[in-house]
Amino acid sequence: MYGEDETQQTAPIAEGEEYEVKIEDVGKEGDGITRVQGFVVFVPDTKVGDEVKIRITSVRRRFAFAEKI
Repeated sequence: MYGEDETQQTAPIAEGEEYEVKIEDVGKEGDGITRVQGFVVFVPDTKVGDEVKIRITSVRRRFAFAEKI
């Protein structure tokens, strides 16, 4: 779509959306990792097995960041 940010076209999620997720893995920096519709989301202050509600804070081309709420 003309004039729309590229990340919004490729990512199945958007900033501000909220999800109930289960942390599946831990990244190099220690952030928890989950997937929303197959899309990787990093969630600080979580560990494998945590079931948390998150809010998407930043969306990139291949991954996103979220905060626990």
